[in-house]
Amino acid sequence: MLAGRSLPIFLSASALFATWFGSETVFGASSEFLKGGLYSVIEDPFGAALCLLLFGLFFARKLYSMNLLTLGDFFKVRFGNRTELVASFFLAPPYVGYIAAQLVAMGLIINVVTGLEVWEGVVISAFVVTFYTYIGGMWAISITDFFQSIVIVVGLLALAIILANKAGGVTVILKEVHPSTFRFLPNWDFKEIMLYLAAWSVLGLGSLPSQDIFQRVMSSGSQKIAVRSCFIAAGLYLTVAMLPLFIGLCAKHLYPQTISVDAQLALPNMVLAHASLPIQILFFGSLLSAIMSTTSSAILAPAAIFSENLIKPLSKGKLKDKQLLIITRLCVLGFAGVATVMACLRTNIYELVGESSILSLVSLLAPLVLGLYWKRANGNGALLAMVLGTLTLGFFSFYDVGWPALLPATLVSFLAMIGGSLFLKTKEFV
Repeated sequence: MLAGRSLPIFLSASALFATWFGSETVFGASSEFLKGGLYSVIEDPFGAALCLLLFGLFFARKLYSMNLLTLGDFFKVRFGNRTELVASFFLAPPYVGYIAAQLVAMGLIINVVTGLEVWEGVVISAFVVTFYTYIGGMWAISITDFFQSIVIVVGLLALAIILANKAGGVTVILKEVHPSTFRFLPNWDFKEIMLYLAAWSVLGLGSLPSQDIFQRVMSSGSQKIAVRSCFIAAGLYLTVAMLPLFIGLCAKHLYPQTISVDAQLALPNMVLAHASLPIQILFFGSLLSAIMSTTSSAILAPAAIFSENLIKPLSKGKLKDKQLLIITRLCVLGFAGVATVMACLRTNIYELVGESSILSLVSLLAPLVLGLYWKRANGNGALLAMVLGTLTLGFFSFYDVGWPALLPATLVSFLAMIGGSLFLKTKEFV
């Protein structure tokens, strides 16, 4: 699950960089950027880079020193067994949407290259990724992340240069872009500012209490490597993630008719139509590999939580390690199966990724932050924060009031954590 906590800095940083650098960045963010400019992609890549930066500043050092196997173990050590069980239900399910987004991306790639239906590509991809996740581990994922990260950067850079030259140069492309495309800050309107903060929060804060980023950081060989890897990965994410956005502008300039049909398919269509065979092999092979690697770790994360922090405590020590391994592998199959069904039913990558982080934000962020930095935080406060945060999210989502439901839900979660810890005593944590 943690590669023996032995990764050197180049493997650790590349693994963290590859955490989200997949379908949502290359396909989802580039298509959203073409529709609404930088302002519409605050969530990713900027929110994702913020998450890595914050994790390195405030979480990596403290969590690494606790020597935990899963993030669910933090809730057990800090708040007790009951909180661990409840937290597991909030940690694992959000990954279904994230896995589905990656499967959709692979289905789109296969559709473009081979002509198969998207759902057929999704099923084929799910079978392949689930197979090697079932028999693999975090060490293998980290090794492949390193090489795939190098290749995807080279592939995107080469494609950007080719398309820019074909369009007549970077200056020509940028002259055609409307100035509003590069708007980054909100107008001085209270509601717009709230929506802006919500966009930053989805991945920027919502992915902080996630097993995916936890297992990658905790796989580092030392505490210092864990912290530095977060900062390096954040820098890589901000710079490399600009390439798909620029490539999208090139595609819009050269072939606007393709963009109007399906913006998510614009990038792979451009590669097929106008890149040489070596570049096509480099781009599709590396991109597919990178997405597969991202998917495998996303499948491993909830499976680890479910087996280690839900099934193992409920078994009360009756299960041996070999039995727990079998159960973890069965969980891999289960989560992969549910995500495959979702991917066949929904195809908007950007929405799937965003939705997968919101539940973690409104339920687990407050217990994680206050559990690390506030001594009076207790199990009852944590449970109250998880439940009331989720209920508030459901309420504001059902009764649409024009505000992002995650903002009041996150606020309620923090208030419940503070109030529950102050007024409801617990005997579980000493």
